[in-house]
Amino acid sequence: MTKMLTRPEELILLAIWQLKENAYCVPIREHISRLTGDNWSLGSIYMPLDRLGKRGYLDSYLSEATPQRGGRHKRIYTLTRHGSEALIRVRNLHEAIWAETEDINPESF
Repeated sequence: MTKMLTRPEELILLAIWQLKENAYCVPIREHISRLTGDNWSLGSIYMPLDRLGKRGYLDSYLSEATPQRGGRHKRIYTLTRHGSEALIRVRNLHEAIWAETEDINPESF
């Protein structure tokens, strides 16, 4: 049985896919924070990035040094085939579960 992604892992993989060549830690954090309305710390991004890389869901490379970052390199993340397959599994699971779920109406509670 394949280990399911956690919600933070899913959000990080989706952000990486959406950000393309700008998928390094700070923009990933900003993207997820904007979408969720929550303030994500850098640690809450770095730790799952490390796990996802070890599981083979991500590749990364160092960009060229840029003058605006004081000559520092950025670690750019990209999805692997294994990572994209994990996202598809999660999406299919969400769709299957929601398809079998009666409409949720907060006024019913």
